[in-house]
Amino acid sequence: MSEGDHEPGVDENEYDPGRMYVVTGGRTGTGKAALDLVTLIVATSEPQPTIQPEAAGILRLCESPLSVAEISAYTDLPISLVMVILADLLKDEHVEARAPVPKALLPERALIEAVMHGLQKL
Repeated sequence: MSEGDHEPGVDENEYDPGRMYVVTGGRTGTGKAALDLVTLIVATSEPQPTIQPEAAGILRLCESPLSVAEISAYTDLPISLVMVILADLLKDEHVEARAPVPKALLPERALIEAVMHGLQKL
């Protein structure tokens, strides 16, 4: 194969499964941490020199609250790997998990229609 060629069906951006195993220690679950894709994560400490690069990147990224899904997208790491790393960071109190902001309650339909009719009369 030449330098520009690659195996068909192999994603060049796919994260190395061997590295995933090393980072997670072979774990696949989050333990007691209740995380889902919309849970907001915010860092509570700076990365330590001994922390894994993936965890350090997440800590730097989460200076302001981000959802678990956003963290996965920004770091280009599989969601399963991000969840395990976040569970470890939560356990060590390097990050804080927050419930997502609830959807705003919509006003009653009659109020919206009254506002629309009022605007149309202007």
